[in-house]
Amino acid sequence: MTATADFEQTSADGGTLRFRGDLSLARLRDLPDRLDAVQGGVKRIDLSGIDRIDTVGAWLVHRFAARNGATVEGLDEDSQQLFDQVVGSEQPVALPVKRAGGFLRVLGEIGDATAVAGRTMLGLLAFLGATTLAFVNVIRHPSRFRFNATVQRFEVVGVSALGIIGLMSFLIGMVIAQQGAVQLAQFGAEVFTINLVGRLTFREMGPLMTAIMVAGRSGSAFAAQLGTMKLTEEIDAMRTIGVSPMEALVVPRTLAAVLMMPLLGFYSCIVALIGGGLLVWIDQGIPPATFIQRIREVVPITDLYIGLIKAPVFGAIIAVAGCFQGMLVESDAEQVGSRTTAAVVQAIFLVIVIDAFFAVFFTWVGWN
Repeated sequence: MTATADFEQTSADGGTLRFRGDLSLARLRDLPDRLDAVQGGVKRIDLSGIDRIDTVGAWLVHRFAARNGATVEGLDEDSQQLFDQVVGSEQPVALPVKRAGGFLRVLGEIGDATAVAGRTMLGLLAFLGATTLAFVNVIRHPSRFRFNATVQRFEVVGVSALGIIGLMSFLIGMVIAQQGAVQLAQFGAEVFTINLVGRLTFREMGPLMTAIMVAGRSGSAFAAQLGTMKLTEEIDAMRTIGVSPMEALVVPRTLAAVLMMPLLGFYSCIVALIGGGLLVWIDQGIPPATFIQRIREVVPITDLYIGLIKAPVFGAIIAVAGCFQGMLVESDAEQVGSRTTAAVVQAIFLVIVIDAFFAVFFTWVGWN
């Protein structure tokens, strides 16, 4: 039968601890307590006399050796391999961090979101400044203007969007007329449905819904295109050969969005009026000639001016937000998707915020 684990201490060679017996869990008995009581500096641990050692015994010897700064000797090849694995597996255990309360977590998330929003807004303003400087450089050096790229952006932003914007505007005009007629009928004022359709379309729904559609369609395309070019290092290559990415990529897209948005907004208003007039003709029996005459009487020219003033501002916001997010792509294709989503959300949010400021401003100046 294998002997119980034991040891003896000698001091003739500077402090040696010699183990014998079975250094396994079942045979350790009171060995851990006895090792804790060992006095004097032990510099060497001799395990040549043991019969067997397991993981627990190896850890016990290693802990004692580490505490006293002693060396371990005398193990055969298999036991040495086990001992080395025990030594190598000793790593500090990370204690679980105490989770904060629900209120503190919510407060922390709000703070993080606020910090991210602040950094994003500062970055967007800086990018807007860089875009403005790029426009100034192109004006000062007309040879840098990329005419073909700008015309192509006109087609992508404007001509290709006529179908979807026309369909959306037509349906929105019908919805405004139908819902307005239902509500005004309660007061016997169905005739004012024309006023509602005309003024709401020119002041708000035409430019605003067009901006939302352009943000989802062209703003996302800007972010995806520039993000992909960042991943394939095309933008870095442009800088290497002396071409400014702001002038070659951002300026044509921004110029196209700014110039095409008023045209798309006006087109949207006209198509929405057609949809509303058709609904009024079918539902209330008001002929198109009367509808047009009534529109001319109740819609002031300032409503048209308001829509045309808003549209290029919305276009600039959409283009700058899309290009800004595209330029932030760094590492992988997943960022292209996330930055594209961020560009659409950011553009729509800013468009609605600026539209609210416009509403207050135009009321303040008397254009109501």
